[in-house]
Amino acid sequence: MTQNLPHDDLHATGLRDAVARRGSPMRTLKAVAWSFFGVRRSSEHARDLEQLNPLHLIVAGIVAAAVFVGALVALVSWIISSGVAR
Repeated sequence: MTQNLPHDDLHATGLRDAVARRGSPMRTLKAVAWSFFGVRRSSEHARDLEQLNPLHLIVAGIVAAAVFVGALVALVSWIISSGVAR
């Protein structure tokens, strides 16, 4: 049964449905990790789009990027302080 919704309401309904998804945290982290690596199967990508909450993906991506940058800064600081880079 389809409703006759205006165009904007149709997008809002789709967004509400997407945000209401309850994807697992481990699956969300796995999807973010694979996207950082840059290699994914299209079937896995499609399944993630259907099952995962987009807000969870955004938050996990921002946290993962912050951890990655922090790890790089710590690594560079450690290399410089150890005297190896002289």
